[in-house]
Amino acid sequence: MNTKAGMAEGNHTTVHEPVFFHMDIDAFFASVEQLDNPSLRGKPIIVGGTGPRSVASTCSYEARVYGVHSAMPMAQALRLCPHAIVRPSNMKRYTEVSRIVMGICRNYSPDVQQISVDEAFLDMTGTRKLMGIPREAAARLKKEIHDITGLTVSVGIGPSRFIAKMASDYDKPDGLCRVSPGKEILFIDAVGLGKLWGVGTKTRESLIRHHITDTVTLRACELSHLVKLFGAAQGEFLYNICRGIDSGIFSHDSKSHSISSEMTFAADVTDTDILHHYLLQMSHEVMFRALDEHVMARTVSIKLRSPDFVTVSAQKTPDEPLYSAEQVFALACELLAKKHRSFSPVRLIGVGLGQVYPGDVPQQEELFDSGYKKKRKLEQAVLGINRKKGGSVIKASLLETPDG
Repeated sequence: MNTKAGMAEGNHTTVHEPVFFHMDIDAFFASVEQLDNPSLRGKPIIVGGTGPRSVASTCSYEARVYGVHSAMPMAQALRLCPHAIVRPSNMKRYTEVSRIVMGICRNYSPDVQQISVDEAFLDMTGTRKLMGIPREAAARLKKEIHDITGLTVSVGIGPSRFIAKMASDYDKPDGLCRVSPGKEILFIDAVGLGKLWGVGTKTRESLIRHHITDTVTLRACELSHLVKLFGAAQGEFLYNICRGIDSGIFSHDSKSHSISSEMTFAADVTDTDILHHYLLQMSHEVMFRALDEHVMARTVSIKLRSPDFVTVSAQKTPDEPLYSAEQVFALACELLAKKHRSFSPVRLIGVGLGQVYPGDVPQQEELFDSGYKKKRKLEQAVLGINRKKGGSVIKASLLETPDG
């Protein structure tokens, strides 16, 4: 297990200071494939389709050393790493493993915010008497997840969700990094401008053109100057991030029950086919989480974020109840078509289910009789079979080849 803290590690956190963990499963999809097929361990794995317009959903660390990354066209990924082994996406299996990991996380905190199939925030504030000091609790969490699932995770600890997220990214894979209260700026300077979360290649190039080459120089800029250069949203974000201030990007209202997933791309995405690929992947993820939790939802939403941190969202509540991932995907694509025309490129995309309520049948079910009801029963059956078999049974064809 890697551990990094250095000058970001301070005195022990007091009982009442805010403490957040960010748990990130390392190379999740590829790691599950290697877990289910031990012969793949230590080899470059790319998860995605094989069609002419297929996309690499994720890849193992062995493939990443060749420059492969998520959302990359599969043809390009295979040019970079021609000996890679391509495995089709199996969201049902990934969701089942994710359920186990998230269940372990909920044994450590009463407030777990799952933001995707492989990431979650744990609010550990006030848990020290029960769980011990943060670093020891995080180490136990990592060990328990590995002992039960065979997967490694990276955990970041910080006084805010934003710092915890950056801390987990700073020390991957199998890492544990703690940033103590008051050490945020030291940590930001250690990360450096080139690896600050949310600062992409185009933003860095623009900063350099304005002679802003490191976090110290960025911190010397007045807010009004950054807003003038980059606009209100991105200017305020840059002003806050170089000071380690949480801008509320990962804000969480624990009172509102929703199920969502989001994906931040390594590079800006303009290709609608790539966006559709991830909408389908996330539609299956959120629906299988809803099935697993025995809940129904009334509303589908999407979220888009641009490279300059402008965020838009849209939602729709259909007349029919939401029975299947196919239905969620269709509504998400409809919402994307309305927003994407005037909102490109995209740096982050998300899908969510809202107005969630307990049960496996919709309210006023007798009013509806659609094919989606049969699809939900099929998906429930597949989820049950996957649990018994512990592996792949049925895969969504579009997850394998976005062009169908």
